[in-house]
Amino acid sequence: MLRRRRGAGYQPAGAAHGGVRAGGHPPQHRHPLVALVTRLVVAQAGLEAAIGLVYSRRHLPSIAITLMLAAALWGVVLVARAGTQSAWVLTVGAETAFLLFGLFRFATSRYLGGTLFAIITLGTLLHPAVERAFNGPPWRARRRGRAEAAEGAFEGSTAG
Repeated sequence: MLRRRRGAGYQPAGAAHGGVRAGGHPPQHRHPLVALVTRLVVAQAGLEAAIGLVYSRRHLPSIAITLMLAAALWGVVLVARAGTQSAWVLTVGAETAFLLFGLFRFATSRYLGGTLFAIITLGTLLHPAVERAFNGPPWRARRRGRAEAAEGAFEGSTAG
């Protein structure tokens, strides 16, 4: 059996791009407030799943709804990790929907679940500093020092 030798330039999968997976930013390049929001949504997903599964009392529709909400929150986490303005808009919209669903569920069955955590997360997202963190230049531009050039691109006269 032939074995391939690993040459001097061998790098494991994903290491060639600095450990960045498709669709994500390396943790060291993310804004701290973006990382805070993703941690809050992860905590909200875990809290919602834990409370929802305990509260369901083996009622299959309640278990299914709880697991779907937890999966949707994990999807929101994956989107929020991008740290872009569209990710902020989608995260605010999703958190608003979760909050409204939680308030409706509280009014109909006195179940609170992750509704309080949704209020905390939505309040954090609507803070102006967090909004600015999501509206910042992409991490590649910050890393390469091109953010200043991109910000001044529309100022000044045309070359010609």
